[in-house]
Amino acid sequence: MRSFSTDRPTKSSVPYTVPAGHFQYEGNLFGYSYNDTSVADTTTRSWLVANPTFKLGLLDNVDFEVSISAFNSVQATVRSSGATAGRIGFGDTFTRAKVNLFGNDGGVAALAVIPYAKWPTAPLGIGNQVVEGGVIAPLALSLPYGLTAIVMGELDYLKNPNDNGYHVNIPALLNLSRTVLPNVTVYAEFYADWSTNPQVATVYTADFALAWTLRPNLQFDIGINVGLVSAATPLQIYAGISQRF
Repeated sequence: MRSFSTDRPTKSSVPYTVPAGHFQYEGNLFGYSYNDTSVADTTTRSWLVANPTFKLGLLDNVDFEVSISAFNSVQATVRSSGATAGRIGFGDTFTRAKVNLFGNDGGVAALAVIPYAKWPTAPLGIGNQVVEGGVIAPLALSLPYGLTAIVMGELDYLKNPNDNGYHVNIPALLNLSRTVLPNVTVYAEFYADWSTNPQVATVYTADFALAWTLRPNLQFDIGINVGLVSAATPLQIYAGISQRF
C-alpha cells in the first residue's frame, strides 16, 4: 500500500488517491474564523465542528470522496449598533472524484484532476442554497533539501453574490512542506483567488500548518490561515485528524 497522504492541512489537495478497496476519513475537529474586514462595520465569528471527508478507493488511481459539515455557527455583529444575528446548522455537502494521471506510486512528480460538486444542504446564511462545482488540478514536485511543492490550479463555477447568474473563480496556490522531526511535517502556503465577476474581490492568504503522523495511517494537524487583503478572512485556526483503514 502506498504512503499515507491527505488533502490537509492547508488548502492544498494532494494528487495521490486512496488505494483501491481502502477507506479513509479526514477533517477538522474544529475550526474558528474571525472576520472584521470583509464587510463594512461588521464583525463575523464562525465555528465549525466535525466536517469529515470520507474517501473510498475505487481503482488503483481513482477514489470517490464525500464531505459533510455537521455543525456550523455563524454570528455577525454590527459594530456601530451592537446588533447581532446568527445562524446554526448543518453545512453544504461536497462530492469529489480524484483521478491520478501519473506519479501515484512514486517519482519526482505526480498530477491529478479532481472534479467536484457542492450540494445545498446548508440553510441560507450558512450556505447560499444553490448547486456549484468546478475542477481542481494539483501537481506535486519533489525538490532538493527534502522539500515537497504542490502547485495547484482550480476553476470554480459559482453563483453571483447579487443576482441569479454564475461566474468563474480561479483559485491557485503554492504549497511547500518539509519533514523537520520524525513524523512531523511543516507547511507554508500562498493562496490566491481571482474572480471573473467584478463584484467579487480578490483574496490572498498566507497559510501555515503542522502535521504529526502518530502512526503509519493516523495523522493529527493544526493550522492557521492569515488574510493578506481586506477581502480575505483575517484569521482562521483549525485542528484536524485523518485516518486510513
